[in-house]
Amino acid sequence: MTKPFDAAISRFFAKEAPADIRAAVENGGKRDVLTDEFPYQKWMPKKDYQAELDALQVELVKMQSWVRKSGARVVTVFEGRDAAGKGGTIRRLRENLSPRSAKVVALSKPTETEASEWYFQRYVRALPTGGQLAIYDRSWYNRAVVEHVFDFCTPDQRHAFFQQLPAFERLLTDDGIYLIKLWLNVGRAEQLRRMLARENDPLKHWKLSRIDVEGLAKWDAYTAAIGETLDHASFDFAPWTVVRSDDKRRARLGAIRAVLSAVPYAGRDDALVKLDPKIVGGPDLWLGGA
Repeated sequence: MTKPFDAAISRFFAKEAPADIRAAVENGGKRDVLTDEFPYQKWMPKKDYQAELDALQVELVKMQSWVRKSGARVVTVFEGRDAAGKGGTIRRLRENLSPRSAKVVALSKPTETEASEWYFQRYVRALPTGGQLAIYDRSWYNRAVVEHVFDFCTPDQRHAFFQQLPAFERLLTDDGIYLIKLWLNVGRAEQLRRMLARENDPLKHWKLSRIDVEGLAKWDAYTAAIGETLDHASFDFAPWTVVRSDDKRRARLGAIRAVLSAVPYAGRDDALVKLDPKIVGGPDLWLGGA
């Protein structure tokens, strides 16, 4: 089997990955958590996970029904390191919702025209109308992290982004939009394990990009950019919620609960959507160097 990018991920693992990270991947069992600071040593049992997910899916349908009837607008932003589990979590969040009123926004590289616009403009075009939920699979925060790490923007452009950001998000929330910002955090060993799995599975090759591969060697640069973003962009009116995602199952449940707990829909089961503070919390829960 031909591996994408000439097996660059395997090569990084063998020759460039820190010794402790390589050892964690090599010695970890399939359902072991590889990050020492993670509050659980094993993945959540599948039976327990499925039971909770099924119950939360019912809550999501109830939430969407309320959103449609009330005319509410909900924006959920999913951010995180590569392979943190954004796509899988979004899929579980949306799988039983009507696609007519729950849309995923995953914008590609800006066109020449878009690159000349106000930075936020193309994201504004995808905002929901009344009765809709918009799920951003990466968002305007590209400028704060990925674009900065890869020098796709200038320092002045990034500075302007942070200057304009509070007013932009304040406009959204002041206009009645429920803005939910989720940062999925994954440890370095678990990220590398997931990237190796993608490289070795032809059905997952489409998930890999050159940016993903080159980003493996930029862990520290990402860490610094993420830390700055969480410090500068968690507002009382639009806070960041961090979800520890070394265990995909707990992360999916935690992210769904975070969304449900942020929307005051009719008939919400508050006991069911109660957050696990070991998995879901504010920016202080982020482990930058994990």
